Amino acid sequence: MGESTTRFGFVAFAETWNGRLAMLGFVIGLGTELLTGQGILGQLGLG
Repeated sequence: MGESTTRFGFVAFAETWNGRLAMLGFVIGLGTELLTGQGILGQLGLG
Protein backbone atom coordinates (compact mmCIF):
# COMPACT_ATOMS: atom_id res chain seq x y z
CA MET A 1 0.00 0.00 0.00
CA GLY A 2 1.00 3.68 0.06
CA GLU A 3 3.36 5.18 2.56
CA SER A 4 1.52 7.14 5.25
CA THR A 5 3.14 10.42 6.19
CA THR A 6 2.23 12.22 9.37
CA ARG A 7 2.07 15.98 9.61
CA PHE A 8 1.99 16.18 13.41
CA GLY A 9 4.77 16.34 15.96
CA PHE A 10 8.29 17.59 15.39
CA VAL A 11 8.40 17.20 11.63
CA ALA A 12 9.74 19.70 9.12
CA PHE A 13 6.26 20.62 7.88
CA ALA A 14 4.99 21.51 11.35
CA GLU A 15 8.17 23.36 12.31
CA THR A 16 8.07 25.43 9.11
CA TRP A 17 4.48 26.55 9.78
CA ASN A 18 5.25 27.17 13.44
CA GLY A 19 8.08 29.50 12.44
CA ARG A 20 5.96 31.32 9.87
CA LEU A 21 3.10 31.90 12.32
CA ALA A 22 5.53 33.03 15.03
CA MET A 23 7.05 35.61 12.65
CA LEU A 24 3.58 36.78 11.65
CA GLY A 25 2.55 37.16 15.29
CA PHE A 26 5.70 39.13 16.06
CA VAL A 27 5.12 41.54 13.15
CA ILE A 28 1.45 42.02 14.12
CA GLY A 29 2.45 42.68 17.75
CA LEU A 30 5.11 45.18 16.71
CA GLY A 31 2.72 46.96 14.33
CA THR A 32 0.04 47.19 17.01
CA GLU A 33 2.58 48.59 19.44
CA LEU A 34 3.66 51.23 16.93
CA LEU A 35 0.06 52.22 16.14
CA THR A 36 -1.18 52.46 19.73
CA GLY A 37 1.98 53.69 21.46
CA GLN A 38 1.54 51.07 24.19
CA GLY A 39 3.49 47.91 24.75
CA ILE A 40 1.85 44.54 24.47
CA LEU A 41 1.63 44.15 28.24
CA GLY A 42 0.11 47.63 28.53
CA GLN A 43 -2.55 46.74 26.00
CA LEU A 44 -3.43 43.68 28.04
CA GLY A 45 -3.63 45.75 31.23
CA LEU A 46 -0.64 44.04 32.81
CA GLY A 47 1.93 46.79 32.59
